[in-house]
Amino acid sequence: MTSFNQPEHDLKNQDLTKITKRLSKKLAQDNSVHQLTFGLRNSLKADRVVLYYFYRQWKGQVTFESLSNSRFSILGMTGADQCFNDQYAAMYLEGRVKATTDIAVEPMSECHREFLQSIEVKANLVVPVLTNQSLWGLLVAHHCQNIHPWSDQEILLMQQTARTLATSVSSLP
Repeated sequence: MTSFNQPEHDLKNQDLTKITKRLSKKLAQDNSVHQLTFGLRNSLKADRVVLYYFYRQWKGQVTFESLSNSRFSILGMTGADQCFNDQYAAMYLEGRVKATTDIAVEPMSECHREFLQSIEVKANLVVPVLTNQSLWGLLVAHHCQNIHPWSDQEILLMQQTARTLATSVSSLP
């Protein structure tokens, strides 16, 4: 016959409750991020909006995306980590916004240009997602079919969305 230990049972229930609450919060956060990236992509009329998360020193991957067409998917892609170094990280940490109308003629490293061409980017807009004075990730919009001059309004919308995302991702324990 198995004996029932009430304190041990209560502790397991408390652990399960904590896990359930955290999972619920994470699912709500994911839903919020999806809504934000979808709304942003529609407002920008972009082909792709992605959230690139740094999981360690300038190594990261695409964790969320919103697409105009599934053929533009890069979800899970780790990016061109060899092209992103401390110098770029420092600029984004200071709030750098990079709006590129046409990657074919924009001055940039060949490493970066080749990476962007490999994922069909014609124009891109990159803003940092900053949490607790650190570079959590990058919010990136891509036009994949045509070049695109980014307006001040589009840049401001990206910056506002990045701040909202920063608040969302930093709220998880």
